[in-house]
Amino acid sequence: MKLGIPVYEGVNLLDVAGPLEMFYWAGQNGNALKTVLVSSNGKPVTSINGVTFTVGGSFADEPALDILWVPGGKPEALEDIMRDPDSPYLRYLRRIARHATWVCSVCEGALLLARAGLLDHHKATTHWAFVACLQKFPDVTVDTTHPRFLVSKRQTPGGEEKRLTGGGISSGLDEALQLISLLFDAESAERVQVTTEYFPKPPVTGAIPKVPECDMNWGPR
Repeated sequence: MKLGIPVYEGVNLLDVAGPLEMFYWAGQNGNALKTVLVSSNGKPVTSINGVTFTVGGSFADEPALDILWVPGGKPEALEDIMRDPDSPYLRYLRRIARHATWVCSVCEGALLLARAGLLDHHKATTHWAFVACLQKFPDVTVDTTHPRFLVSKRQTPGGEEKRLTGGGISSGLDEALQLISLLFDAESAERVQVTTEYFPKPPVTGAIPKVPECDMNWGPR
């Protein structure tokens, strides 16, 4: 079973590295799961916070995946991708989604899925600051209660579509554990939780503020 994370310039590092860590340990626990990072041309990319990392191949090198995981990133980077509805990144998402068992996003990655038409008639969530942007897609039902992750399934003539979307950045850790549980079982997810010692107890008690208006512009759909 192969899970792919298509990355791009300005991607959120934790959207990639956090889930990647969880998926790595899931694959070490006897489950048939391999995770690959891919970029459009197979070249390294630099995250929003300046970390440059290599990938395992290009979009052409990975023409088929069982699971698609789409990370969020710098708003300007998202706008560049979304401005052309037939951009290489969006075309890749559509191509992979046709045969993938699960199509997932974390943070603003939901905007990329929505722009590709892959969240139509599904419920979805995203980073709290981009809820209004996701609401610009009329065929997407946006959960405004800010869940850490959200599972959505629907029957189509081609079979069952399975979607898993996550909230902002750190939500990818919870979401990854949920996906491991869905792919395998709760025991597998618990083993990963214990291995990574993921028992969060933040030292602060902040709250999600009021959702701002969307100031992103990617043109007509």
